[in-house]
Amino acid sequence: MGCAGFTCSKHSLCALNILYVMVSLLMIGIAAWGKWFGLVSSFQVVGGVIGVGVFLFFVALAGLIGAMKHHQVLLFFYMIILFMVFIVQFSVSSACLAINREQQDQLLEVGWNNSKSTQRDVEKSLNCCGFKQVDRNGTCDAACFPNHSCEPCADKIQQHAGDVLRFVGGIGLFFSFTEILGVWLTYRYRNQKDPRANPSAFL
Repeated sequence: MGCAGFTCSKHSLCALNILYVMVSLLMIGIAAWGKWFGLVSSFQVVGGVIGVGVFLFFVALAGLIGAMKHHQVLLFFYMIILFMVFIVQFSVSSACLAINREQQDQLLEVGWNNSKSTQRDVEKSLNCCGFKQVDRNGTCDAACFPNHSCEPCADKIQQHAGDVLRFVGGIGLFFSFTEILGVWLTYRYRNQKDPRANPSAFL
């Protein structure tokens, strides 16, 4: 029974970390693809997504190696890091789901004003100019600008923002529960004796 429990915990932990590795590689790939094809010109956005992907990759790799080798130190640090990631992700996901329209407007305006490259991306993809008003004397990459038929971007962004926040919050909440599952599995697996090891050895 002990052997079966040990093997089950090991395989479950390995499967969970393989999932995290795949998600991290997907994040890095999508960010790089978006930058390569010019869908996202903001280096901060791309760099941020790639940074999170690389961090998740190394955490998952540490968990995978720790699970396969039953490495006590690696499993301990993996468990602590995963728990901290869970707290941050759960908080952010809850905030995304709880945010109201007025708070959305404030955050969107701050984000808009902080990045010229993001402004260009949004204007180009949503075919709009400016945030709350169109500056006829300025420049804009939208196709409608030469015809003077552009509308401000605020309303168009707002239409998508609510759906995006709910989607991001829901996905984040789902993954936060897989993280707490990972913490529980790691704790359980770390305290089990490896049936192949010397029974008198301290684990």
